[in-house]
Amino acid sequence: MAIPENQLQTWSHQGAVTSAAQTVASIEQALNSYSWPDGIQREVYLQGSYKNSTNIRGDSDVDVIVQLNSCFYSNLSEEQKKQRHLDPGKYTFNDFYPLVLQALVDYYGSSLIVEGNKSLKVLGTKLHADVVPSVQYRKYYNPDMSNSFAEGIVFWTRDTDRRVLNYPKIHYHNGVRKHQKSSNRYKLVVRMFKNIRSYLVDKNIVSESLAPSYFLECLMYNVLDDRFSYNYQQTFCDVANWLSNADMTSFSCQNELTLPRLLYHYILEYPALIDSASTGMPVEKFSVSFLINSSGVRFPSELCGLAVL
Repeated sequence: MAIPENQLQTWSHQGAVTSAAQTVASIEQALNSYSWPDGIQREVYLQGSYKNSTNIRGDSDVDVIVQLNSCFYSNLSEEQKKQRHLDPGKYTFNDFYPLVLQALVDYYGSSLIVEGNKSLKVLGTKLHADVVPSVQYRKYYNPDMSNSFAEGIVFWTRDTDRRVLNYPKIHYHNGVRKHQKSSNRYKLVVRMFKNIRSYLVDKNIVSESLAPSYFLECLMYNVLDDRFSYNYQQTFCDVANWLSNADMTSFSCQNELTLPRLLYHYILEYPALIDSASTGMPVEKFSVSFLINSSGVRFPSELCGLAVL
């Protein structure tokens, strides 16, 4: 039987937001209580599903960016830096990370802080928080001709010292624009498909590592706006059918600056990796096969959802 319309509508609902706001406020209080060295300019903000209003019931950890703005990394060459009269910054990521760690330990206690590969997990807040110490990154659109740039963040992993770039502010603003262009349906559809994934994980149909939230949101971002209708069953079918025929090699991430260009080849079981410097996540952890019939059979409207549930 098809997935009932009311079930899909329920799956489109947003999860709680109050606890996330309280968590960020607690992190900000912790950082404000610390005696920072001179010259440290920082900002604290949400990223991820709670920031983008795509969080669903059961989403637990809150992603919080702590961004150093006293200096920045960029895609400029050494010669281009000289042309702009840029001097080396006083602080680096390796200077900033231990300061953020110490600020959190001083406030919450060492027993409530866990160092992860990419973040500091704070267990002493309303919701557990993944705090990401990072430094501003500037991607200049035309380094030789213009000073215009896209602002992102950069940090290095603890295990292999691998650089990770991301653009959470641009991701957020593009999502707002997409939501408006789709008659305020985009974020509802993201949450609907996230809940479908959760259902499949709970039923042991797909693995927990399949289709992380960020990639699922980026996937929906590439779907044409007119596929998001006010009927949830129709929307599910239209989105799934469109994806089954789309050229995914042309897809972009929601920030439109990084391209999961090898995604399509992975769906065809081609062993390749996304550029780790751009996304920080291997492509083998992401697939949309749970919502596209592997045999290539399209989903008729009257049978909406049969191939999934």
